[in-house]
Formats: sequence, structure tokens, C-alpha cells
Amino acid sequence: MIISQSCAVGRYIFRKKNVVFSFQGHYVNRQGSALCHCQGIQQQNRSFINLPITNKTRVYTGRQLVGYTMEQMFEVVSDVGSYNKFLPWCKKSIVLKETPGNLKADLIIGFPPINESYTSNVTLVKPHLVKAECSDGRLFHHMLTLWRFSPGLKREQQSCVVDFQITFEFRSAIHSHLSNLFFDQVARQMEGAFIKEVGRRNGPATMQPRKLLINNHTLKT
Repeated sequence: MIISQSCAVGRYIFRKKNVVFSFQGHYVNRQGSALCHCQGIQQQNRSFINLPITNKTRVYTGRQLVGYTMEQMFEVVSDVGSYNKFLPWCKKSIVLKETPGNLKADLIIGFPPINESYTSNVTLVKPHLVKAECSDGRLFHHMLTLWRFSPGLKREQQSCVVDFQITFEFRSAIHSHLSNLFFDQVARQMEGAFIKEVGRRNGPATMQPRKLLINNHTLKT
């Protein structure tokens, strides 16, 4: 019996006879160095892949000046029940309970190699804050998504500064290492999807989005 599989981040082959196993791929660690061509060898009572021990917590922070009001941004980010209509990889979003300032929702996310559901408890402070914390999830030890909206340019009333942060830790070591490859890209696409949806609902922005901060690095404008 021969089992083989390939994906965007590598490939592995397992043969029952003569037990051959290999894994190819790479990831970038926090120091930016690339580790390539990892190989696992079957050993008695040991894992096939000896992954290096790293901090599994991932953090992304971004800040943008956008041509929409705080209220317009808050309306979209707080509309959790509609996430599946515009948010990449969100397959399902159902609000289970809603009270003034809080809501509880079930979400299903699906993108290789992940297809899992989790419950999100959301705190709302209109129009300044949307905070979502994961609970009851098999996928994450914890996940926190935080949006803050503050006034923009004095000369442009229809503008605001959007601070976005997502912090999470996968339960699975495999998912954690794979996330090193795509996490920042996914976070940026999520951030952009919300701004795009604000435009769909409210029309063109008064200015192009201007990135002010990415992962604690201030950008020159």
C-alpha cells in the first residue's frame, strides 16, 4: 500500500513495505531564517516528524488610515452573522445569542489544512471596539481578535484609524508550523476583506487606505 499527498507547503510519502517516509517543506522562524528539507525517520515509539520546539502563539498587528467613518467600520466588523458572505475562508457564521454590548456566535473556517468550527464571544463598544475571543474550539488553545476605531484626519470627517490585532495558538503542532507559512498573508487578507465590505455597503472611500503599522513596524508615508 502506498499513500502519498502533496500540498502548497510540502509533500510526504509513506510506504507500508520497507517503511519509507519523507517530508519536504520550509518555514520561516521568528528570526527570519529558513529551515528546509526536513526529514523524519520512523523510530520505535516515536513520532515520524521531530518538529523543532517553538512558541506556537502567533500575533499580527496592523494600523490603517481609511476613508470611512468609525461608525461605518464598526457596522461591518460587528456584523458577525454576515462574515461568511464576505470574509475569506469563513464557511459559516451563526449568531446564537445577542445582548446589548455582547454576542455569541458559531463560526466554521475552512482552508487547507484546516476545516474546523469554534465559538466566539464578542464584546461590542460602539463605535470604538469589537473584541472576539474563541471558546469551545478544538482548533485553538486561544484566539483573540481585536478591532479599535479612532478619529482620522481633522480635514476629512469621513476617515478613521483602524487598529487590528489577532493573536492565537493552535492546539496542533502541525497546524502551528504550517501557520508560519501563511499566517501574515491570511491576516492581511482578512483585514482587507472588512474594508472592502465597508466600501460595498457605503460606496467609494474618501481616500485610499494608508498603512501606518504592520507587526509593530511603523511605515513611512
